[in-house]
Amino acid sequence: MKLFLPNARATNWFLIVGFCSIGYALYMRYLAVEQSTVGLACQAGLNTWLCVTRQVTIALFTYSVFGWCALIIAALNLLRPSLLLFGAALAAACCGVVLYNTGLSSLAAGLLVVSLARRAPEPD
Repeated sequence: MKLFLPNARATNWFLIVGFCSIGYALYMRYLAVEQSTVGLACQAGLNTWLCVTRQVTIALFTYSVFGWCALIIAALNLLRPSLLLFGAALAAACCGVVLYNTGLSSLAAGLLVVSLARRAPEPD
């Protein structure tokens, strides 16, 4: 029985995807969302990419989009394991854990770990 285990190259890409997702989520949380000076400037009408990205990020984590997206993609990956689904679920889960969607994103991370114990799909 061959398990769904990424090879070394895919694992390195997953490390890059995970660290970049966590890094950008930390940047958005601590330097854009929680900074009072940035919030006041954006509410005063400053029209920069940071204000637009801040508004989009706040709208996404308000409705738990990161968590639900990570959970749905991780469930799909559990049913039919693939490297693309694994990477997308990993990125969404990393962003969700940092950006206030901890419950759903941690459940998605657990599903990702369980998906590594699944049998690899048979080639057609």
